Amino acid sequence: FRKPGGRDAGDPSGIQSPSPPSPKPQSAFSTRWAANEAEPILKTLTEYFWFNTKNQREYINITRRVEDAVGKSGVREGMVLISAMHITAAVYVNDAESGLIADVEDWLQELAPEGPDYRHHRTGETNGDAHLKNLLMHHQVIVPITEGRLDLGPWQQIFYAEFDGRRKKRVVIKVMGE
Repeated sequence: FRKPGGRDAGDPSGIQSPSPPSPKPQSAFSTRWAANEAEPILKTLTEYFWFNTKNQREYINITRRVEDAVGKSGVREGMVLISAMHITAAVYVNDAESGLIADVEDWLQELAPEGPDYRHHRTGETNGDAHLKNLLMHHQVIVPITEGRLDLGPWQQIFYAEFDGRRKKRVVIKVMGE
């Protein structure tokens, strides 16, 4: 399947990707009002932030950034979606323990090792493993908001996982609720 507008720059098919969206606004806030306009029925906040990792693969705790967005939104009850906007990165929830993060890296390398001759590499790319790692870890999570705070378990943290780094990548946070 091909997404509308073709593939990334360098696509051998010659199809050009659409221009990336302007990074502004970095934040958008809106409120939908009930018919009587006395009570808001839905608040939303959208924020984007960028990564440019030093390493090919990195695991970055982004919990504080998500908490900040939830606080700014004013949402007391709802949910927040956190999504990596690239097909070689992931967002996941787990423990912020260094041994576990190393185990996740080893597990991903075992299931989708860097370097083998993936069919994707016939397009001129060399990141077939990063695409498969994205499929294993998923590109987004939804976290509940209760009483204005992330409703995470005692050890849960939110991570951005980069599998094809050293270039600019974006994450979107979408807060929704009352």
